[in-house]
Amino acid sequence: MSLGVIAALIAAIAVAVLVMVLIPAILSIKKTAQSVSALADLLTNELKPTIKELNEVLVELKTVGGGVAEHTDDVRRFMSALGESGTQISTINRSVGVVTGLLSQAGAVATGVKVAGTYLLESYLKRKMKGV
Repeated sequence: MSLGVIAALIAAIAVAVLVMVLIPAILSIKKTAQSVSALADLLTNELKPTIKELNEVLVELKTVGGGVAEHTDDVRRFMSALGESGTQISTINRSVGVVTGLLSQAGAVATGVKVAGTYLLESYLKRKMKGV
């Protein structure tokens, strides 16, 4: 055998070994590509409706947020009016306290006048009865 034939035989064996090693790698790459293709199809079919629903939810949240922002001023005015009402009720409460104090004093004075009047009347009647 000549040197050329041996070189060709070694080259043929090397190519055969290379093909034997590359076939499983190529099959593995093919399976990976199929899996990636299936995943892409799944994402396309499942993810698009989900993204669409998320966009709808975001639109609704923006609407609700806008409504809340619109009513924030109303709530602020309500709370301010409530504070003013509390202040007015406190003022009325103090006024009622003053009037109650005056009425109790007036009641005490009226009781005193009644007692004094009764005493004076009895004293006067006793004098009249004695003939003084």
